[in-house]
Amino acid sequence: MFINQKPPPSAMLITSFQLHSVISTAYSQAARKFLAVPSEKWEKKAILRSSASSNCFSGGILKMEVKICSSNEGCCTSQVNNGDLPLPVAFLEFLEENGLDPSIYSLAESIPRYIRVKPEFESDIGGIEFELNCKLEKVIWLPSFYSIPPHIQIASSQSYQLGKIYGMDAASGAAVLALNVLPGDHVLDLCAAPGAKLCMLCDMLSGTGSLTGVDVARHRLAACRTMLQKYSIGDVCRLFVCDGTSFSVLPFRSKYETAGTDPEVSEVKFAEWTDRKSRKEKRRERRARERNYSKPNPEPELLFYGRNSGVAGLSKSELFRPIKDDEPCSSGYDKVLVDAECTHDGSIKHIQKFESWGWKTLQRRVLDAERTDDLFNLQSRLLTNGFKLLKTGGTLVYSTCSLTIAQNEDVIERFLCLNPSAELQEVDVADKWPCKPGRIPKTLRFDPTTSQTSGLFIAKISKLP
Repeated sequence: MFINQKPPPSAMLITSFQLHSVISTAYSQAARKFLAVPSEKWEKKAILRSSASSNCFSGGILKMEVKICSSNEGCCTSQVNNGDLPLPVAFLEFLEENGLDPSIYSLAESIPRYIRVKPEFESDIGGIEFELNCKLEKVIWLPSFYSIPPHIQIASSQSYQLGKIYGMDAASGAAVLALNVLPGDHVLDLCAAPGAKLCMLCDMLSGTGSLTGVDVARHRLAACRTMLQKYSIGDVCRLFVCDGTSFSVLPFRSKYETAGTDPEVSEVKFAEWTDRKSRKEKRRERRARERNYSKPNPEPELLFYGRNSGVAGLSKSELFRPIKDDEPCSSGYDKVLVDAECTHDGSIKHIQKFESWGWKTLQRRVLDAERTDDLFNLQSRLLTNGFKLLKTGGTLVYSTCSLTIAQNEDVIERFLCLNPSAELQEVDVADKWPCKPGRIPKTLRFDPTTSQTSGLFIAKISKLP
């Protein structure tokens, strides 16, 4: 393969090479050889297609097209065929550094979409199929989940609007199922938005125990509240706007200690929840939020609570009372889910969004080294705080939709070294799951190629006495 080091401004380099067994590797190697050629006058930018669509082939030859442009012409990209996702070289390098195959991003049209049918409506599958005009394929390894063609939109359907179904990737459903939630459990979802996990957890609790959802973004948590109210499943749920790394509200239990609280404050009790607040109340709450935003550690904001969530009848000082260091061991949560913020590189649909958002946004959100380091620290702190709030003998599931080792196995290894009371557990319901083992024994990995789902990492941890 010959590369001209000083092409004219409008030149397009078309290279051809024999088809290799791993298409993406050939793409990556050829691109790097091209981009490695030094040039003072030319900024070389390439976007590669790793899809094996029929129009990429000609007589058994795989073709790669790369445009070259001067630095003041902006970024030139190769023509995109339907079903292809152009990937910038910087992202390909990110994937290579993390041992990930870029060909997974050509699978967008072959990965099905998943929906969860609320258990009480599974007898109405025929009606839902008629309305969506497609066949619902039962996911045999995940109860109440069905796959549908990726182009089917559910938001305008009556089944969705009536709360019979909602969209949720099967891998995310597996992370929730790994918790083994039982009726009566007190459950904490430390990164609750956008809300599908909350809905599934509410169904698993069957109106018993309690469910606490936490998210740092108020608008995202407001979407969770809307879902709980839409599906009428929020009776045992409460939602807090708070940084998950510092959240410290325990589940309400019958023997709450309230000694030492201000008697004047404790006289004011939370009434039964209503979202029909007066304009005066809304204005007062908005001003309180504005005051909290100026504080270094704002108090959690209670955004929603159900009638059976243990909030109605409490005072604010009782709800937000300081907890003793060892108190969570006996009065903490039975189950904790930490579906941590990550680079989302395991989600094809998420990476696709950068085509419209712009690849510079991908650079800032995914590829920036400082951002990656910050994420590792955030994930570690979320995991540490979630474990702190876990009751002795309880179960925590850590998950991300990243496929990188740094955001998964590395986080778990560091955490286990620092927490001798933490022990990795087998996910006992995973015998028939279409996933691979992680680098650490007992951890699991879903990926688009093997699982036909979004990428997801799962680690299940128990708290020893």
